[in-house]
Amino acid sequence: MDKKDYQIIRALQENGRLSNQDLAERVNLSPSPCLRRVRLLEERGVIRGYAALVDQKAYGLPITVFVRIRLDQHSETLVRGFEARVEAADEILDCYLMTGGADYLLRVVTTDLDDYERFVRQTLHAIPGIASIDTSFAYGVVKRRQIFPEHESGMQG
Repeated sequence: MDKKDYQIIRALQENGRLSNQDLAERVNLSPSPCLRRVRLLEERGVIRGYAALVDQKAYGLPITVFVRIRLDQHSETLVRGFEARVEAADEILDCYLMTGGADYLLRVVTTDLDDYERFVRQTLHAIPGIASIDTSFAYGVVKRRQIFPEHESGMQG
């Protein structure tokens, strides 16, 4: 990837609904080469798709919960089973494999505390091999970005 590719990605992260003409103008390319670059970025999996950013509270899911999970063992079967169950749970928006005291960090959204309790009892407790569940509730958002920072390799070329 070169500087133009990074400019295209940043512009699309800021506004995924840009027309090719507007995108080309924004990154100082003519429309045809711009479209070729976008298609190559999509084919290579750099651009994985396009989505609408939706306000979580307006959608009806005002509660964000961070859940640290520690497994009681790390056999391949148990880990695969845990990760498959996490993938299937719609309430879990993100799951990170961690270092430190927890094996996984989940970002979960719910309607209220009762909904979170239901999620823990019916979804998390049903997953074999969980040794501990540690929950933190977010009561505000200071920063949440969808746009990657510029970095060194993007500045070459």
